[in-house]
Amino acid sequence: TCLTTLDNGLRIASEETGHGTCTVGLWISCGSRYETEKNNGAGFFLEHMAFKGTKKHPQMALEHQVESMGAHLSAYTSREHTAYYMKTLAKDLPKAVALLSEVLQSNVLSEADIEQQRSVVLKELEEVEGSLQDVCLDLLHATAFQGTPLGHSVLGPSQNARTLSRQDLVDFISSHYKAPRMVLAAAGGVTHEELVGLAKQHFSGVSFEYEDDAVPVLSPCRFSGSEIRMRDDDMPLAHIAIAVEGASAASPDIVPLMVANSIIGSYDITFGGGKHLSSRLARLASEESLCHSFQAFHSSYSDTGLLGIYFVTDKHHIDDMMHWSQNAWMNLCTTVTESDIARAKNALKASLVGQLNGTTPICDDIGRHVLNYGRRIPLAEWDARINVRCYFCASFFPPTPTALTHILPTTSVPVSPSGCDAQDVSRRVCCW
Repeated sequence: TCLTTLDNGLRIASEETGHGTCTVGLWISCGSRYETEKNNGAGFFLEHMAFKGTKKHPQMALEHQVESMGAHLSAYTSREHTAYYMKTLAKDLPKAVALLSEVLQSNVLSEADIEQQRSVVLKELEEVEGSLQDVCLDLLHATAFQGTPLGHSVLGPSQNARTLSRQDLVDFISSHYKAPRMVLAAAGGVTHEELVGLAKQHFSGVSFEYEDDAVPVLSPCRFSGSEIRMRDDDMPLAHIAIAVEGASAASPDIVPLMVANSIIGSYDITFGGGKHLSSRLARLASEESLCHSFQAFHSSYSDTGLLGIYFVTDKHHIDDMMHWSQNAWMNLCTTVTESDIARAKNALKASLVGQLNGTTPICDDIGRHVLNYGRRIPLAEWDARINVRCYFCASFFPPTPTALTHILPTTSVPVSPSGCDAQDVSRRVCCW
């Protein structure tokens, strides 16, 4: 991956893959973590406004330009990143960069379009409320990082969607869309020299200065052991997420935690295999009908993370599934075998390779890596880091503070770890 920095601080990163197509986009170090209680949801609202027209191209003309190229224009917002990207034929790279430049720097943000998008955003908020997994994980962040910006939802509250003004959106752009916090990334049939030339042509005018030198500084996000319960007696199943504080994206512990999650694995009631599943927790879930599904996860951010397990079960098996989920964490520090580790490392390597199955995921990987690490970490380096025999401290797991959220048809949920000697576990160190 080639990396160049312009005079204004904007970075250009690209990878030539030999495809006839390419994906090019702007990744910005800006998300809901940079918002306040008052403007929470501004980044997500801007994502909806991005393609509603520019000063040069009204919405219909912009859509016609994209369709005439046979391209796909999209955007997303997360807690720490925002991305605007386009997938198109390699020969149309100059047009794609020009359009992305317009979308980013010359958005009209008309009052009529803002009012129209309010109802769209509110409708999307309603739809997300129907996805209990999304709700559960949002609540997990809200309680685990309560009182800090990382607890903000990406979509923001519905009240903000009703009250955000054009000036709020303009202020958000002028405060955060700065060249040193941007990466122009591309993957596919592209040459780095051409991309650098296009970046100089279209993005050298992006500001790198802050008004009154008010450079936004991320406040540390404190993890709080806590819980949120939402009871609904009409629900057939309970949705529960339990997590501890994980490692940051650049932490040396990130790879051991990825291997740990791979050991725990995932399960769905539709899986075959039963007692022959490789994950110990998955075998128990299948044989004892502990749950309908579970998924180990690790969400990493610039200075912290969340390491946890999300599962769906009926109200009669909540106690058992909570016990065995925490027991799976304790097993990582006591009874994990060499074969477990070898399998998990191979599964992790396959997952990392499988995620890069096209120009768009490769481009996304480049953009996020440059923002997180200042460079693209190649697969060969990930492979080498996974192969290293690493030492993993049990201090990540209970009795450290635990965050818990549950949406369920009952009030009975155990919180404290059971079936393990907490003092003993806290002293153990695993050698993988």
